[in-house]
Amino acid sequence: MLDHVSITVSDFAAAERFYDAIMKALEIVKVGRSDRWLGYGERADAEHADRVYLAIYRGAKPDEASSRHWCFKAKSRTEVDAFWRAGIAAGGTDDGLPGLRHYHAAYYGAFLRDPDGNKVEAVCHRAV
Repeated sequence: MLDHVSITVSDFAAAERFYDAIMKALEIVKVGRSDRWLGYGERADAEHADRVYLAIYRGAKPDEASSRHWCFKAKSRTEVDAFWRAGIAAGGTDDGLPGLRHYHAAYYGAFLRDPDGNKVEAVCHRAV
């Protein structure tokens, strides 16, 4: 469904530590960096139309929006756990411990807030 997503953060150094850590836990590559931009994932092209990309830009602190969040797919429940632990260790805050959720019987997710308060999640939909 998504091709790419762009977000803003006000504390660029803290965001880089946090997103580097959670992306590494999810085995998502960092594809670029400048003094105002970070990139993760891979841009789609004619040969790779299914790729997804996240850009993080230096900007004003995002407004509080209680329903806004983004969720990353994890390959396993262990990867969801690693995402949560890495995020906490890199300056994120807990917004929901790893575990099964009510969305469907195998929905295993974990929720964090990045250093700017953005809500991020990782989910594994596999039954095991």
